[in-house]
Amino acid sequence: MPTATGRLLGVAQLSLLSAAPPRLVQLAADAGFDFVGVRVRPVTAAEVPFDVQPGSPMLVETLSRMADTGVGVRDIEFLLLDGTDQRDAWMRMFEAGQALGAESLTVACGDPDLARARDTLAQMAEDGQPYGISPGLEAISYQSVRSIPVADEIAVHAGCDLVVDTLHVGRFGATAAELSAAASRAPMVQLCDAPAERPATRDALVAESRSARLAPGEGGLDLLGVVAALEAGLATTPRAGTQLPVSLEVPNDEAVARLGEAGWLEHLHSCALRLLDQQATRAPSADPDAATAATPSETTAAARTR
Repeated sequence: MPTATGRLLGVAQLSLLSAAPPRLVQLAADAGFDFVGVRVRPVTAAEVPFDVQPGSPMLVETLSRMADTGVGVRDIEFLLLDGTDQRDAWMRMFEAGQALGAESLTVACGDPDLARARDTLAQMAEDGQPYGISPGLEAISYQSVRSIPVADEIAVHAGCDLVVDTLHVGRFGATAAELSAAASRAPMVQLCDAPAERPATRDALVAESRSARLAPGEGGLDLLGVVAALEAGLATTPRAGTQLPVSLEVPNDEAVARLGEAGWLEHLHSCALRLLDQQATRAPSADPDAATAATPSETTAAARTR
């Protein structure tokens, strides 16, 4: 169910990578979510691939669960742009996404040649138009594109969207002004929490991102600050007044083992409701440039005073 203010809540596949799309849809519905994201292409060799290509039995079952529950699919994932020719891969992803009714395909940039990455993403955006799907470039703290301004510049060049993830925003340190400036290209925000202190190595950043995030409100990141900065940036756009949909992307292997799949999604939903319903009563900052989206040093300092 939406929040008290009507904000739509979803859950990303990475929050429960063990659940195939039909089961993810059912579990999301049971926990009260409005939509899901679906991983239509595995990221690592260890992942079980989910075949939701047109004509597959899993697609048929997923669509049936969606019809029964009213839970939709807003986004699909995940493609890491690496500088090679990946067009066949993203065209198959567009086919699966269109069949599911998705609007966005999440990508990240591991290509060190950012000029080439811009052109690749522009081609991808053009290819996605007949399918009604836009690539969404996510700035990731341990990849080549790891800041909101760089991701935004590439997105403008390519004519695509941005994916804003609160974990990575906190880890690379984005300001409220940067988030507001890019807000018109963010169709939703991915929400999770994490300890205030930034992991010290790239390997530790990767491990945290993939399997050790925290439920909203259980860490030290300024999640409401990120949401507020994005929505403040919509004030001068046609989307003024929009409450951005929120997708919970919170992989945590230990918590899933302890609570079970259904229990974990129920916990995420209740934590998100509790946090986001504070947004209506949170006073806006008089100076959005003065706030930051939880840079490691500032968040750690703030944590010591609490």
